[in-house]
Amino acid sequence: MKNTRYDGYLGPRMSRAVQKKRVANVIANELTDKQRRAVVGYYIENKTLPQLAEEFGVNKSTVWRTLRRGEVRMRRLLKY
Repeated sequence: MKNTRYDGYLGPRMSRAVQKKRVANVIANELTDKQRRAVVGYYIENKTLPQLAEEFGVNKSTVWRTLRRGEVRMRRLLKY
């Protein structure tokens, strides 16, 4: 039985290069400075939460909250 609500549309198919460019643009232009430093430090530079907390001069729970807020903001902005 065919689903009448679904006509085969799977959403836009973006290339990996376009996806990376969009993510880089959101990180550079839409995140706060603290969120950007946390996201880049954690995901790109592979730093741990305690390392980032020491670098920022705050508790690691503060870094975790900042990181999560940045992730939520990125997800919201990258929806298409």
